[in-house]
Amino acid sequence: MPNAFWECVLRTHAGHVETETRSAAPARTRASGVALMVGSGLGSQTGAAVGALAFDAITPVGVVAVRQWVAGVVLLAVGRPRLRSFTRQQWVPVLGLAAVFATMNVSLYSAIDRIGLGLAVTLEFLGPLAVALAGARHRGTLGCLALAATGVVLLTRPQPSSDYAGIALALLAALCWAGYILLNRTIGQRTPGVAGSAAAGAVSALVYVPVGIAVLVANPPTPTALACAAVAGVLASVVPFLFDLLALRRAPAPVFGIFMSGSPVYAAVIGAVVLGQTLAVLDRIGIALVVVANVGAVALSTRR
Repeated sequence: MPNAFWECVLRTHAGHVETETRSAAPARTRASGVALMVGSGLGSQTGAAVGALAFDAITPVGVVAVRQWVAGVVLLAVGRPRLRSFTRQQWVPVLGLAAVFATMNVSLYSAIDRIGLGLAVTLEFLGPLAVALAGARHRGTLGCLALAATGVVLLTRPQPSSDYAGIALALLAALCWAGYILLNRTIGQRTPGVAGSAAAGAVSALVYVPVGIAVLVANPPTPTALACAAVAGVLASVVPFLFDLLALRRAPAPVFGIFMSGSPVYAAVIGAVVLGQTLAVLDRIGIALVVVANVGAVALSTRR
């Protein structure tokens, strides 16, 4: 996904990062920031593709369970939340974010299983695009909306053979992504640092313990399948978290948002290379339109 899981952690301390990046950074530092952002996107989509290789053996739910476990452990290690000190006002959005985490990842991976990596990730990207457009309040948002709508029509091309379940799952992931961006803003106001996001990740991982065990018992995993799921957890969770954290210290947040827009393109390329999922010309055009719409939305959202 386009760093769907970890963006919530980064947004928690985005104000601190933006303050650091207001000073003129050396060109070499900015170049390293760009390299980190590209590496993050490639890592995230490569992780999703590798995880997809285990779908037949342990199902998308099994892959997501392993990924959530890996992410939960890393989040706890990084955030070190003091759960006993959380108040009810803090727990409400944290639990909401945990539910969003769990739903978003399983819906996206299930969508990937049905309609392919490139299309699923592109449709999921409509979530942050909608949030960016809602915050832009500029006439240009109408143009971005038109581009995104055209892209979606080209991607889905409603017809009797369309996989409407896969499309619906990808759109559910988009809705979840928009939801956790909004929830994270609340958590950022109520909990210090990344403690709230870490707690949400840990709760989501706990939810997947019984789910994952049940799936793995029903679908006995091979060592290869488990390895693929674990690699997905590292590449799609740990690597983006570390790379994005470093990238945001080297480049302004708007630049980060623009480079994140390339994730659907990364997903399409990696899906073709790793999974052999080729895209029709209209699909490529649709992905390009959604990417351009997102870049425009990010640019408009930074205007005062």
